[in-house]
Amino acid sequence: MTLVRPMVEEVRIQGLGVIDEAVLDLSPGFNVVTGETGAGKTMVVTSLGLLFGGRADPQRVRPGAARATVEGRIVVDPTGRVAARVAEAGAELDEDTLIITRSVSAEGRSRAHLGGRSVPVSTLLTLADDLVAVHGQSDQQRLLQPGRQRAALDRYAGDALAKPLRAYTAAYQRHRQVTALLEELTTRARERAQEADMLRFGLEEIEKAEPKAGEDAELAAEAERLGHADTLRTAATTAHEALLGDPDAPAVTPADVMSLLGTARVALDGVRGHDDTLGQLADRLAEAGYLISDVATELAAYAESVEADPVRLAAVQERRAELAGLTRKYGDSVDEVLAWAQRSAARLAELEGDDERIEELRAEHAELTERLRELAAELTAIRTRAAERFSAAVTEELTALAMPHARIVVNVTPTEEFGPYGADEVELRLVAHPGAPPLPLNKGASGGELSRVMLAIEVVFAGADPVPTFVFDEVDAGVGGKAAVEIGRRLARLARSAQVIVVTHLPQVAAFADRHLLVAKSDDGSVTRSGVTVLDGEARVRELSRMLAGLEDSELGRAHAEELLELAAQDRQGAG
Repeated sequence: MTLVRPMVEEVRIQGLGVIDEAVLDLSPGFNVVTGETGAGKTMVVTSLGLLFGGRADPQRVRPGAARATVEGRIVVDPTGRVAARVAEAGAELDEDTLIITRSVSAEGRSRAHLGGRSVPVSTLLTLADDLVAVHGQSDQQRLLQPGRQRAALDRYAGDALAKPLRAYTAAYQRHRQVTALLEELTTRARERAQEADMLRFGLEEIEKAEPKAGEDAELAAEAERLGHADTLRTAATTAHEALLGDPDAPAVTPADVMSLLGTARVALDGVRGHDDTLGQLADRLAEAGYLISDVATELAAYAESVEADPVRLAAVQERRAELAGLTRKYGDSVDEVLAWAQRSAARLAELEGDDERIEELRAEHAELTERLRELAAELTAIRTRAAERFSAAVTEELTALAMPHARIVVNVTPTEEFGPYGADEVELRLVAHPGAPPLPLNKGASGGELSRVMLAIEVVFAGADPVPTFVFDEVDAGVGGKAAVEIGRRLARLARSAQVIVVTHLPQVAAFADRHLLVAKSDDGSVTRSGVTVLDGEARVRELSRMLAGLEDSELGRAHAEELLELAAQDRQGAG
């Protein structure tokens, strides 16, 4: 299986700053971007920042263009973490290539697409942590944040810190959960007591009434019958007499239904032999007679069963009133009242068990606090040892980067408060020269010095889980001569384990690059469609000569350019 080395393979830029349209064809290793002032070199860094979720500034959109668009092709490991995050976002890789597109309209609207799918810009920021470190002048400010400095030291400490940090993180999260539960249980004691009293009252009231499922519906039906007993009995008796007649009535009483049915059936039976149709109708009249006879019998039984019972009616009404009191408070029906009682009993048991729960949580909280204290002390010890090594390594690099008297000091200060990453405050300080006090980076370093400090840090990091791509803008500000050569060497060293993209105005840096890209102006001052070109051979010598002497065809400049390229080649062979 071929190992995939992640890198930015190609960047297409449209309508960004002075760039109308340009393509950056990048290679593994050390890529350098040069060009005259105002040609758009910095837009290369800006485009990479946008591609990986940087702030969208509509003022960067080229005048006259509707929007600025940056599209990047990034080679990734299809089995790695980036590929997994791409899949989680619902996007897809093109084999081992990820395509990212970012556009910014002149009105300030920003859109991002990942693997052909529209995504929030925050998704690009998440991926950027595993793909690129952009060190432009604004991006340097990130290293000034205490959290970033702590993360930088932790990254340098590597596996020695990773395992105890995982244990600490797990204990810290549980400690926070227990603390929150304890706070809730202890600060809401009065509310919980009031809730428990209310539940007890309700449960006692329901228990005293002893309602049964469906009882309210049964009592309602019984009350309806008892309240209309006389009317119901009269109706049943009347219907019975209409069907069978009243045996106590005089003979002149009108015929009942059964008598009339019998007369009709006899009439039809007498002619059954002459027509089957009438015979069938006679049979149906007989069936009707049987049915009416059954109905009449049930009516008689019903009439005898219905009795006016004022005592029973009063008892039913009293019971219904009692149940109505429950349904007004606890549910629309007796069944809902019973369901409320079941839920409330469970909640009451939970509330009554809080005291015991509080004691258990207090014991666990004490154990976790002690555990955190031990793990935090272990993290402090590991960070302190790593800080010493880190300070020495970065200071050594600064010596070679034209800061021979500068020294980096990493302060690891334990605190009383537990945080998500331990109980340490980590701060990088710069001692500008012997005898100078250690100052925070933003106070002790200029812009160019800060870039070199960051380069030194990244070179030190190169052997400890580097990101695939580093981007530097003006890392060589305020530097020249031998120091510039050393910066080129350091960038080339960093490029052995990662892709490096550098925007520079120094030929001593550019000479060490594996690929040289030129951003060129057209005659009218704007950048043409082919404004970014790859320089090889003679073209590269001419550009280095321009950077050295200001003249492309200066013999002295050409000789110096060829000398720099030869020096870089020798370094490359020595490293190989």
